[in-house]
Amino acid sequence: MKIIYNPKLKEKARWLRNNMTLSEVLLWNRLKGGQMCNLDFHRQKPILNYIVDFFCAQLNLIIEVDGFSHNYKIEEDIIRDRKLQQLGLTTLRFQDIEVKTDIENVLTIIYNWVEEHTPRPSL
Repeated sequence: MKIIYNPKLKEKARWLRNNMTLSEVLLWNRLKGGQMCNLDFHRQKPILNYIVDFFCAQLNLIIEVDGFSHNYKIEEDIIRDRKLQQLGLTTLRFQDIEVKTDIENVLTIIYNWVEEHTPRPSL
């Protein structure tokens, strides 16, 4: 599937990659380079008119780390997730504090989702 995005977001995505939050850096250090089930994750990926924190095209999986600012954007996040879901994408959301204080549990949740949704070759 080809991902459609607003090309005007490329510069902002680049800026966000260079200015990630601590929790994003912590999670990225555990996702990059195929560390999660040999999957290819991208960070700060433009999709539609949004920039998602992490994206795995192989599984159509978005991972979002919500910081303090998302406390006031609940309705926006719901609308965003619905639009992304219409493209066949799934969003896993984690709180910033969760990543900082219990990253192993966050990784377990991601791993379990990946295992459940990874196509298996038929015998």
